[in-house]
Amino acid sequence: MATKSHHHGNLREALILSGLDLLEEGGVNALTLRQCAVRAGVSHAAPAHHFNGLISLKAAIVARGYRIFTDTMNSASKNAAQDPHSQLLAICHGYLEFASKHRAVFDLMFAPRNLIDPQIDEVTLAELAAKSEAAYLVLHDACQPFEHGEIGELGTETMVWSLVHGYATLFSHRKTRYGSTDELPSFDNILPKLTLRD
Repeated sequence: MATKSHHHGNLREALILSGLDLLEEGGVNALTLRQCAVRAGVSHAAPAHHFNGLISLKAAIVARGYRIFTDTMNSASKNAAQDPHSQLLAICHGYLEFASKHRAVFDLMFAPRNLIDPQIDEVTLAELAAKSEAAYLVLHDACQPFEHGEIGELGTETMVWSLVHGYATLFSHRKTRYGSTDELPSFDNILPKLTLRD
């Protein structure tokens, strides 16, 4: 996802990229302020200039994860046919691709967290809110062409989101069920054929 980076005047960016690297290599337990500083080539005290502790840095990494997540879904969309069904399926494939390629970041993004924690600085909170909203809007827009049930568009979005997120969480690293040699069904065969609006 990222490459080794020294700060060259942008320490905040270097620490975020270092954190992404550490997550990719060793999971969330490998992510510490000290190791991020070492990876960025700065002193152990340097992260305090931009982040109020590890929770603040994690929130910034989650915000970056959402940006990459959005880019992955949009890239899948651009490479697919433009009819609504193909677009929705492509976005779901982008979702699954991100979960598979960036599992540790994906897990951190959707882990329970306290977004009113006083250690998370206002800049990071604003970025996290904007990037997570942008990711959701990709799904929201893809669901718009279809008819909605009694609950409305939120019901359709929640159904699709639950399906793709559940599939990503359970199966992104497996081709078979636990204790079985049977191939898992493709997500293409799980997503229902939604009805287009008139």
